[in-house]
Amino acid sequence: MPEHDVLCFGETMAMFVAQQPGDLDQVETFSRRIAGADSNVAIGLARLGLRVRWLSRVGNDALGRFVLASLRREGLDCSQVAVDPRHPTGFQLKARCDDGSDPAVEYFRAGSAASRLTVDDLDVASTQARHLHATGIVPALSAPCRQLSHRLIECMRAAGASISFDPNLRPSLWPDRQTMVREINALAIKAHWVLPGLEEGRVLTGWSTPADIAAFYLDQGVQRVAIKLGADGAYYRDATSQGLVAPVPVAKVIDTVGAGDAFAVGVISALLDGLPLELAVARGNWCGSRAVQSLGDMEGLPRREELAAYELRASA
Repeated sequence: MPEHDVLCFGETMAMFVAQQPGDLDQVETFSRRIAGADSNVAIGLARLGLRVRWLSRVGNDALGRFVLASLRREGLDCSQVAVDPRHPTGFQLKARCDDGSDPAVEYFRAGSAASRLTVDDLDVASTQARHLHATGIVPALSAPCRQLSHRLIECMRAAGASISFDPNLRPSLWPDRQTMVREINALAIKAHWVLPGLEEGRVLTGWSTPADIAAFYLDQGVQRVAIKLGADGAYYRDATSQGLVAPVPVAKVIDTVGAGDAFAVGVISALLDGLPLELAVARGNWCGSRAVQSLGDMEGLPRREELAAYELRASA
């Protein structure tokens, strides 16, 4: 058996979250946390009891030490995180919104240590896992990061691991939309499970309906597609089944950032548990519902005992 269940890779940034609603230039106090879609998924899977290895870089600075300590507290194996002596740890400022709207975020990640990831950061130990989760953020950071994404996916596939891919489109990091679509799809079709949002799927495929978006990827060899529909739940499709899974009602949406990452946590963990795709998507919806009820990008990610209690109630 591989030493780890899941390998995740990417950039974790320090995040300074406003303590008062309003424009960022008017905020006087912030709380310090961590952020990053890729590490959100890694943390969520670790909270559900999976053994997760994290591949990344941080700067040799206070924020880098804070990021590493935070990830280790969440149970991630950070033995494959390099400390870069020349480039800083990226960070972001995030506004506070208590009405469920998307908060303003300002990024300070250009030239960060994680954007300097290359294929030279790989070794045999880093690929000892039964599953790889990848996103479209890493390849947008730099050409070497893009090469790393391709190499990792190819190595893990060759080793017999399953691969999940969340497009996580970041248009501002790409030179143009055409390049983004081409490069993201080149990675997506190498994965076994693809997890786009509906609008992302429309951008990437040119199709408008969930069924057609899923068919686009299935026709190119992807095994399973789960499409996030926001308040309408999610759609799933594989070679033998398809359907809609209703959303989990929530009393109040507090913060939508990280909901898609939580959905990925639910789907990936369930598929690795051997559940069928429909039930995996249902778990993804529940994890997403937990995320939107908490301030912060990963604070609402559930733990295994909470998931077990929920699934026990749901099956009663």
